[in-house]
Amino acid sequence: MPESVNLSLDYEPRDWQRMCHVNKARFTVLALHRRAGKTELALMELLDCAMACKQDLGAFFYVAPQLKQAKAIAWSRLKQRVEGLVKQGAAVIQEGELAVKFKHNGAIIKIYGADNPDAMRGVRLDGVVLDEVAQMKPEVWHEIIQPALADRMGWSLFIGTPQGINLFSELFYRASASMKTKGSSWYAARFTCQDTDSLPSTEIDRMRQEMSETAFAREMLCDFSAAGDDQLISLDVAEVASKRMYQAQDLTAAPRILGVDPARFGDDRSVIMKRQGPQAFPALVYRGVDNMQLADLVAQAIGDWHPDATFIDSGAGAGVIDRLKQLGYNIVEVPFGGRANRHTLHVNRRTEMWFEMRDWLQGGGAIPDSLSLKQELATPTYSFDTSGRRVLESKDQIKKRLQNAGSPDLADALALTFASPIQKSIDRYEMARAGSKRNRTWWDRNPYDSI
Repeated sequence: MPESVNLSLDYEPRDWQRMCHVNKARFTVLALHRRAGKTELALMELLDCAMACKQDLGAFFYVAPQLKQAKAIAWSRLKQRVEGLVKQGAAVIQEGELAVKFKHNGAIIKIYGADNPDAMRGVRLDGVVLDEVAQMKPEVWHEIIQPALADRMGWSLFIGTPQGINLFSELFYRASASMKTKGSSWYAARFTCQDTDSLPSTEIDRMRQEMSETAFAREMLCDFSAAGDDQLISLDVAEVASKRMYQAQDLTAAPRILGVDPARFGDDRSVIMKRQGPQAFPALVYRGVDNMQLADLVAQAIGDWHPDATFIDSGAGAGVIDRLKQLGYNIVEVPFGGRANRHTLHVNRRTEMWFEMRDWLQGGGAIPDSLSLKQELATPTYSFDTSGRRVLESKDQIKKRLQNAGSPDLADALALTFASPIQKSIDRYEMARAGSKRNRTWWDRNPYDSI
């Protein structure tokens, strides 16, 4: 065990910084406005923990989106902070390694860039700061940093300014929700330009006037839900929809609709989504099932819920559709890339369904309070083709930006419930309530016959 030493740094935190240091949990997520002083907070947290570390060869990382960025933002400031300790012989600067090592306990602080994640693989960490998390690929945290903290129950500090839906927003909302649980290892806080006193009020007023409303909301008010001009569904719209809840009596006149999005690739999920009028219900999600297994699961959902229509993506679900039709079910195939049904404003069917879903959400639609679904809904952007038609961002492009490198399977399944207008068959449900013996010809009639 190293001998006890007395080392100190000249640091007087601002009120908001002191609050963050005091309330820090094992996993801390801080949303901070531009020029708030977040890098100073991060470096001082690293220095304090490294200097006080009693573990053998303690290791602490500061990670920015790019190594060049990390060197410009943090390396020179870190060296400046330990200059006095270096003169005392208490610390050594290793310029080639971008590291500071403390002689009394062997602890080290190193600077890294998330643009070279392989350089951080296989290490054991006691603490890490991820700065500007919104610009990092999700796998940097999920596949590299998080496992490295497991050996010694290390801590992580995530800091940054919101930039829409990404790893940072995922972590912030997860931490915010987890804080409601007693003994949670997560903590989240948000500090706007009005909370930190870091900028003169005159400068804040100038930026408010000269920046776009969206830019100011994100950069200075730390608003994750601020929608960009090309964002189809804002996170705020999704959040509001997740707080709505309709009673059974509110839904009796509405048709029941199933949307099924079969998995395209191994890491995608097969999703069955139920919606009745203004209410969408929790999704049924399956991984690793083949077409025959999924067909059986869809058949079971049809038997249990008796939908008026079942829409399945034909692009990835051809085998599922064929099997269900072979079993006698009336399935509606939906080609995502096919021509839009009702509007010449949309380039294809998928774009049309997503815009219908957006209008439904804005008009009072209710969704499950699912973080994944809300983020999937709020991620896609749209553009216009040369003919002026709306074009929804492709699923592959969305996947590149979605947290955990996931796919928007939940949102696509919900969008499928808007593939075509459906009317409810009253007689059908009266038969069900009366306990009549099921007649496949009746139950699986064409839902469009009543339109």
